[in-house]
Order: sequence, then C-alpha cells, then structure tokens
Amino acid sequence: MLSMKSKNINPVTLVAALGGMALFMGCNSDPDSPGREYMPDMYRSPAIEAYVDYGQDPYYFGDSTAMAQRNTTSARLPVDGTIVFSSDEADASYNFPYPYPHTPEGYEQAGRELHSPIPMTVATVEQGKLIYEKFCIECHGPTGKGDGPVVQKGNYPPPPAYDGTQLKDLSEGKMFHSITYGRNIAMGSHASQINQKERWLVIQYVKYLQHDGKMPGAASATDSTTTASTEAK
Repeated sequence: MLSMKSKNINPVTLVAALGGMALFMGCNSDPDSPGREYMPDMYRSPAIEAYVDYGQDPYYFGDSTAMAQRNTTSARLPVDGTIVFSSDEADASYNFPYPYPHTPEGYEQAGRELHSPIPMTVATVEQGKLIYEKFCIECHGPTGKGDGPVVQKGNYPPPPAYDGTQLKDLSEGKMFHSITYGRNIAMGSHASQINQKERWLVIQYVKYLQHDGKMPGAASATDSTTTASTEAK
C-alpha cells in the first residue's frame, strides 16, 4: 500500500500564480476589449445596430467577412423607377411612377389626359374633406374661398377661390399635377405628405367646392326638374 503524503503549497506562491494567469488572460491589444471572458454569450447580448444586415453568421463565413458586412450600412434609397409594393392589389396602380414632367407642357398634358380613377360619391367626398382639412384649409380656407388662417393672420396673398373664375373649371388632372409638384411660388409640393390615392380623394372635395358645395351635376339636375315642372304647368 502506497502512502500519500500531502504537500504544503505556499499561499503566496498560489496567489502569485493565479494573478499571473489572470494577467496573462486579460492581455489584449484592443483597448475596448474587456479581456478574456468565460462564456460571454450567456450574459452579454450583442448590440444590434439599425440599418445593418446581420445575415452572415461568422461561424460559417468567418469573423472578417461578418465584421466587414456589419460595418457597412445596408439601407439604401430605392433606384429610380422603383414601384412601391402594395399589399392591396386594388391600390397597386397608385404606386406607379407619375409620368408627367414638372414643366408647363407636363401641366397642360396632365390636364388633358389625367382623370381620377375613383368614382365620385358622397363617401369619397367626405374622405377628401378630411384630407383637405389637414393639408389645404390653412391657405384655401374651409370652403375654398382662399381665406385660410395663413392668409388672414399671416398677411399672405390669398389663393384664388375654387368657385371663382380662375379655378372653377380647373381640371382634375391639373389639380393632381399641382399637388404633386406644387404650383407657382406660394404652393409647394405635397407629394411627400399626400399619396396618390389621397390626392384623388382630396381633388373630389375640391370639385365639390368648385360647384358651390354641391355634387357635380346636382345643380343642373335640379334646374332641369324645375324647368320641366314650370313647362308642365
């Protein structure tokens, strides 16, 4: 039977050895490194940066590839002509690029060729009114008379009234073009605030104001009925 003799270890030597090991394991050329860590993924979650693609796993592609990718911003503006995806197939056409240029010729061409794809109803006029009250009422006024608070309180030149001589017969294509690009100096582009479908809706409310707060055709229908009744008598 072998006898085991215990060996006494000098505590100072043990502390010095452990300290040396800790110092060696903590050495790193990266000044931001916390040193050697035991199972860091168990308690140190990675910081996720916005607009960065984390698809490449360094385990499979290597640290250098993953690091280079994660230091490169992945968000980019879409290329010219890109059509925005629409989950509603019925609204997909509203995302097509606007084909008319921002020129006097484009303005006139839009007036001749561009027409609203939305049938005008009381419901769509009400939807257009909500948009009008958010983006247009400040200058054009609650009834389109050009007497909004910007004009009244800011002393800016009033825009023409919708039911006046200048704008009463303005076509919906020219309205859409003006909302898209802006018109003259006072009115800027509203393309970033109002999407294409909303532009057509607000135009329906403007057409309603052009006809003195009546649905287009309602006034002539009333006049025809009155004339017929008079002739019958």
